[in-house]
Amino acid sequence: MANRILPFITLVFFSTLFSMVIGDDGVAISKQYPLVVSTWPFKEAVRAAWRAVDGGHSAVDAVVEGCSACEELRCDGTVGPGGSPDENGETTIDALIMNGVTMEVGAVAAMRFVKDGIRAAKLVMQHTKHTLLVGEKASAFAISMGLPGPSNLSSSDSIRKWSKWKENNCQPNFWKDVVPLDSCGPYHAKASMDVKEGGCSTRNLMGVAEPRSSLVGPHNHDTISMAVIDKVS
Repeated sequence: MANRILPFITLVFFSTLFSMVIGDDGVAISKQYPLVVSTWPFKEAVRAAWRAVDGGHSAVDAVVEGCSACEELRCDGTVGPGGSPDENGETTIDALIMNGVTMEVGAVAAMRFVKDGIRAAKLVMQHTKHTLLVGEKASAFAISMGLPGPSNLSSSDSIRKWSKWKENNCQPNFWKDVVPLDSCGPYHAKASMDVKEGGCSTRNLMGVAEPRSSLVGPHNHDTISMAVIDKVS
């Protein structure tokens, strides 16, 4: 039950959005701006972003307001403080933001004790030459920049989820090619090659990946991705 980050499908979402707005020939095909789009039916987050951009704020600020609303509401039980815990039972925060005009990026990951993930990511983008800060370094930076903290990010719900997961032998989880396979850790890497008697490897030399049984859905996908276009010049 490790924290989830934005996967490849998020890139597909933004690529699709760009194609919808700009078109395959590079010509804008819609004059309905501003525009706010997000994954999953998080309507309050979209409304918060819309109020910001419609009120004259930048697209970046609108994304911050929209994602902050989701953090406060704990959208899908995973976004923001009190959401999904990690393997140690602690809730930490991940967030990433990008300015589509300047291509600047800011992000925090595994940030402890600070609840405002998207605001911290924006501060990384605005006030450092880094792209990503992690763990307690991200926490110290965010607090030094004026965000509230330190505070406990766990909730009764997150602790309940973690306890239930532990009772289920720490299943499911995000480990692979480790032992033990079907119980809690500590985990150790499996031998990279299984050798038969006589020295011949039984490893799959074709490199064919084993099929994954899980399907993409609200609980094993990104938590929220949001794009805002304030205008097309």
